[in-house]
Amino acid sequence: MGKTKTAFVGGVTEEALSSEDKYKLKQQKRAEAEAKQKVQADGGKKKDKAQVAGLGLKGGERIKVIGAELPAEEVVVEDTVTTEAENKKQKKIRVRGAKYKAAKAKIDSGKLYSTADAIKLAKETNISKFDGTLEMHLVVKKTGVNVNVTLPNSFGKQRAVEVADDKTIEKLKKGKIDFDVLLATADMMPKLVPFARLLGPKGMMPNPKNGTLIKNTKAISEFSADAKTIKTEKDAPIIHTTFGKESMDDKKLIENANVILETLGPKTIVKAYFKASMSPSIKVKI
Repeated sequence: MGKTKTAFVGGVTEEALSSEDKYKLKQQKRAEAEAKQKVQADGGKKKDKAQVAGLGLKGGERIKVIGAELPAEEVVVEDTVTTEAENKKQKKIRVRGAKYKAAKAKIDSGKLYSTADAIKLAKETNISKFDGTLEMHLVVKKTGVNVNVTLPNSFGKQRAVEVADDKTIEKLKKGKIDFDVLLATADMMPKLVPFARLLGPKGMMPNPKNGTLIKNTKAISEFSADAKTIKTEKDAPIIHTTFGKESMDDKKLIENANVILETLGPKTIVKAYFKASMSPSIKVKI
């Protein structure tokens, strides 16, 4: 009769286990605990054991199937999934400073402010030390809203406008973009198609929706660099846009804001909010 070798299970530590093994071990321990409770309920007639099986060896030797319980005291598995989720949740909690809380206290959350009053209050509650940008956040009735508006009053840096020609094509071949807005006539569009992946993500591909596809070079004078494309988020009926700087005169800011609000209209807008770069939001009457 051949010799018999016996394998034992033990000495397993947390460091020796991979994340997948930890998860499996956790599931196994849970199943064992449930089975143990069931056995106790049945009068202790059954007892679950972890089974370890081996393959045959040469020379008539074999590994015998051994029944043994894993030593619970040697294996410590924490609920890492829950802990990580809790940590991420805690990191997302934003603690507002005293200045922000004081600014927010000046805003009546239950009131709908007029455009003029909302702009004045946004300036007053802006806690930034720089020239803040006036932002407009809109909730609309549906996604897919896409309109082009031209603001009557400029703000921010002057945008460089270029009309596509053969020199532009040569620059694009080298991956060079030294303009902010690209205009093109219909006959130039086929030449720009190969660069759609370069221009598209930057919002620079000429198209009729934003007014950058022009009939002829004479139409350049009709194009305004202050034209803005107002559109909803891809998967939500929400619009985020800007309409001026804190340092601008209130009258100019009101004119810019009204152009956007009137272009979309009350039939499209559900809710409107104004705010400066670092100020709390203010509800606006549509």
